[in-house]
Amino acid sequence: QEYRDKSTREEIETRRLQDSQTDPEETSPSEETPSEAEPTSTIENKAPPQINLLRNSNSRFNLWQDLPEVQSSGVLSILQPDEIKLQEAMFELVTSEASYYKSLNLLVSHFMENERLKKILHQSEAHILFSNVLDVMAVSERFLLDLEQRVEENIVISDVCDIVYQHTVNHFSVYITYVSNQTYQERAYKQLLQDKPAFREVISQLELDPKCKGLSFSSFLILPFQRITRLKLLVQNILKKVEEKSDRESTALDAHKELETVVKACNEGVRKMSRTEQMISIQKKLEFKIKSVPIISHSRWLLKQGELQQMNGPKTSRTLRTKKLFREIYLFLFNDLLVICRQIPGDKYQVFDSAPRGLLRVEELEDQGQSLANVFILRLLENADDREASYMLKASSQSEMKRWMISLAPNRRTKFVSFTSRLVDCPQIQCVHPYVAQQPDELSLELADVLNILDKTDDGWIFGERLHDQERGWFPSSMGEEILNPKIRAQNLKECFRVHKSDDSQRRKLGSRNRQ
Repeated sequence: QEYRDKSTREEIETRRLQDSQTDPEETSPSEETPSEAEPTSTIENKAPPQINLLRNSNSRFNLWQDLPEVQSSGVLSILQPDEIKLQEAMFELVTSEASYYKSLNLLVSHFMENERLKKILHQSEAHILFSNVLDVMAVSERFLLDLEQRVEENIVISDVCDIVYQHTVNHFSVYITYVSNQTYQERAYKQLLQDKPAFREVISQLELDPKCKGLSFSSFLILPFQRITRLKLLVQNILKKVEEKSDRESTALDAHKELETVVKACNEGVRKMSRTEQMISIQKKLEFKIKSVPIISHSRWLLKQGELQQMNGPKTSRTLRTKKLFREIYLFLFNDLLVICRQIPGDKYQVFDSAPRGLLRVEELEDQGQSLANVFILRLLENADDREASYMLKASSQSEMKRWMISLAPNRRTKFVSFTSRLVDCPQIQCVHPYVAQQPDELSLELADVLNILDKTDDGWIFGERLHDQERGWFPSSMGEEILNPKIRAQNLKECFRVHKSDDSQRRKLGSRNRQ
């Protein structure tokens, strides 16, 4: 983790440095004069490192170049700087798997197999809480053994992505099972803490053990979801460093594609479980003043909800003084349906209109003074009464207005064109502070994420599309720094297309979506 944090910060600083070099005549940072090639036999004859990560995951060597065998071999003076960076990227994947396996082992031996905990938990409760973690740990152990064997074959690591590919295809489906159970796992854990004081007491005591290093029980439970996501990012990091059109690029692309499939299946599993829970909760809160609309559907999920002000148009200045200009309404926006309500006592909502999402249109009003600031028109081409209806709605801020407009009418053009259309040089931003999404239309960010800016507001929000996975969402502009150098923006796009070039059909689909 320390190495990952350091390398992430270095990546941010490198982009900052490159971004400041705006002279078009400057030499590209990647243009280095190669030194004379050394005979490969000089490297191959060196003794391979005996790191034994599975048996000794407390190794103090976080970097490949810090290994005593590497230090004493002389290969650091032989290898090109780019090859050393690649070795570090591959070694990080191996050592982080060892650290992950150690933590999984602690979850099983320290928590799951604790005798006091076994007596407190019913068999069904334990099954929901720990799911198939034993299968996940067995897969990690087999994976780590193969990685360790590869590292021990030669002091210079030949490749690791071929191993990642084989294990992802043949074994990593256990992650989908584990991660899909996350919603039930979280609910069961909260319920046990609330209903069983003995459970709460034992967990608290186990968390205090020095072996846990101050980490909570729940942080161990979420490890598999974090790991499968991080593996994809680690392979992306390797892919950026391998030589183009090489065998190592080919295996990295294959591994990345398979990991992306597993990660998407995991995300979809989590979403499906949590969406079902959420839809049931919303259904219970709605009372229909109009003809009832069935809310719960396997293909429906919530995109955004919240309060807006509906304008009650005054006819005279006296009316404006004596009557509220706006009245509160509450919107539930699903992926295929809009429900318009008014909040009533008892945490209930009375539905007075609805429309399919595909029949919504939005229009921003020109600046009409303070009373009409952040106001937009929402048109329902066909509402619950099978007629056209319009609502003049006021948001609390410019960013909230734009967020509603983009959510209500997703095909409406944004301020900047998405990179997948390849039509313009889109503004970019790199994340310098991590961010956790607070609303369904927001995007969680990790350090060094690079995003295209699709839209921005005057009050500090950006609507962006992350390059490495094309996920879209809003986030505070203070979380990132805009990339001003067009060369660096072009380089970022090149790296992104390189990662996804093994799936041209997906890219064509994305481009088509953004041209609509």
